[in-house]
Amino acid sequence: MIRQMELVEKIRAYDPDADEDALNRAYVYAMQKHGAQKRASGDPYFSHPVEVAYKLTQYRLDTASIITALLHDTVEDTDATLDEIESLFGGEIRMLVDGVTKLNRLEIKSESSKQAENFRKLVVAMAQDLRVLMVKLADRLHNMETLHYIPKPEKRQRIARETLEIYAALAERIGMRRMKEELQDLAFKELFPEARESILTRLEFLRKQGQSQVQRVEEILYELANGGGLTGLKIYGREKKPYSIWKKMEAKGVTFEQLADIVGFRIITGSVGECYAILGLIHEKYHTIPGHFKDYISTPKVNGYQSIHTAVIGPQQQRIEVQIRTEEMHEIAEYGIAAHWGYKQRQDHEVSTSGKQYRWVRELLEILEQSEGAEEFLEHTKLEMYHDQVFAFTPKGDIIALPRGSTPVDFAFAVHSGVGFTCVGAKVNGRIVPLKHTLKNGDQVEIITAKTQTPSPTWERFVVTGKARSEIRRYMREQQRTEYITLGKAILAKTFKQEGHDLTEKMLEPALAVFKKKETDDLYAEVGEGLINRNQVYDAVFHTRKSESAGVKNPFTAANLKKKQKKAVPMPIRGLIPGMAIHFAGCCHPIPGDKIVGIVATGKGVTIHTMDCDTLENYADAPEKWLDVAWDAQNQDDLFVGRVKVSLSHETAALASVANVIAKDGGNISNLKILNRSSDFFDLMIDVEVKNSRHLQNIISSLRAKDVVQAVDRV
Repeated sequence: MIRQMELVEKIRAYDPDADEDALNRAYVYAMQKHGAQKRASGDPYFSHPVEVAYKLTQYRLDTASIITALLHDTVEDTDATLDEIESLFGGEIRMLVDGVTKLNRLEIKSESSKQAENFRKLVVAMAQDLRVLMVKLADRLHNMETLHYIPKPEKRQRIARETLEIYAALAERIGMRRMKEELQDLAFKELFPEARESILTRLEFLRKQGQSQVQRVEEILYELANGGGLTGLKIYGREKKPYSIWKKMEAKGVTFEQLADIVGFRIITGSVGECYAILGLIHEKYHTIPGHFKDYISTPKVNGYQSIHTAVIGPQQQRIEVQIRTEEMHEIAEYGIAAHWGYKQRQDHEVSTSGKQYRWVRELLEILEQSEGAEEFLEHTKLEMYHDQVFAFTPKGDIIALPRGSTPVDFAFAVHSGVGFTCVGAKVNGRIVPLKHTLKNGDQVEIITAKTQTPSPTWERFVVTGKARSEIRRYMREQQRTEYITLGKAILAKTFKQEGHDLTEKMLEPALAVFKKKETDDLYAEVGEGLINRNQVYDAVFHTRKSESAGVKNPFTAANLKKKQKKAVPMPIRGLIPGMAIHFAGCCHPIPGDKIVGIVATGKGVTIHTMDCDTLENYADAPEKWLDVAWDAQNQDDLFVGRVKVSLSHETAALASVANVIAKDGGNISNLKILNRSSDFFDLMIDVEVKNSRHLQNIISSLRAKDVVQAVDRV
């Protein structure tokens, strides 16, 4: 454990004006409060906040951030209060500690709700000050380093998945590459240990075989730079991380051996001019690979990242990837937001989120305002953070950064919510395109609007950004509520009229108290939706038993008022009439996450196919049989069969290895067929029960990482 003086000296090494007294008081206060508490590892609990503080010193954070790290668990896990912290350390520290503290005092029913509520609070806090996020990331990193001490595997998996989906994505958004890679690797180790171990083994083998080759490429690049009059450059080869390799295998659908860019080369220059000079020399000598040149110096990423990326057919006809940047750009690429801060030049230490590179924080706040609950907010946020980006331009030349796969509707909502709501069409590079058109890097987009236009429910099926989806859902909720209110009011007016009464809002006051509604519109909406029976409302107003005579239970018994309504099990497909028979096609095996279409067959109901299924060609001349359908996102518990074809080396325990990978990734083999066999290879057809297409893709990626697997493809 880091001692008090070591920590203070580490901070004073980069910030001589650090408040040493406050640091010492925070260290002692946290140590006293945590007292004899132990972590799951058996270490003193106080070792955790000290480690978190030490990690932040590596990013040269200010005194307030380090003090927050030391105190971040005191309010949650000891008898310390925020008022006490404010009296001892000031209002700034109180705000930061409160932002990092979990919502342990809220009575939240499920783990997913708890996760969502914690994240909602974190977003609100980091919108005030991004140092909250820095402390939270360091806290999560140390927790991941000690994750193996948690005895329950399902809890470890949940924490690792949350780290991968949320915290690593947040680290990337603020440009902290090192932090992101550490979080990803630790989560990868827990979620896919065999795949990671297999990749590490192969990397070690390549390292021994190709070390001289990497040095040779470095020497050639140095010779090239010196020949062009460029001196003082730093050039080195950098091995990609296991998780990055796994994601690339997954995205490209290839095995480890088929990847040509395991090692990338980085060139650090003294100026922007030198960046373009060395780029020119490389492109002059070697053939470039089309589609792999990206200039993030002239068009930086939203997190401030700047660099030139290119790929060429280099020495010995080998493909090599090269990144070129200045020393300052390299600092920002490694340390992200921390590299921007100059504490001694700032009068107040609050880290603003008003800059263009932190626009995404403000967009998360907008999504929070539009989302119905914390879990929906978390869903939209994952959409917002979890994609590579494309850069599109407005007609005036302003850059709009969007996730890959975005459409003109996403672009419209990114410009302004009002533009999104009134969007009727779009021109991309001067040509009219459908609203579901996928935007590419460099597209110039002009949105055509009309005052009478309103969002279409079908937009939700193809938009990619969390902001667009949350705005569309909010509008649909408001429209649906208006319809329910109108319907509910008409139902109650008719019911009261049949009994000889004219309905008035004053008359409904007793019912508002019984059903715990603030306004009559709330009551009308639930009657219109069918959640409250019309006769129950009549009973509440006139104290009769009309609901019982109508076959409805009396709502005024204590047991009945407390009883929750059970939701009906939802259909897995949206866009169908309830009760309609559905079948999943055996030719393409659609699973949640696939784009799908329904085909009506007389006497059989609807058969669900994937959009790229070859069988659909048989129905090209029968458009009346096609139905526009989509998966129901709420139906998460069902299992679906995905089919994969595996080419396997004919080795001892090869089949057992495949079965073990599928089982460890949460899949279940429901059928297996040998298609072809030879002395060297076996071809297998395997049916695997999975939750969705993402789940199946994870299994395929894990299989590709095994050395006995030659090829895996979804059928």
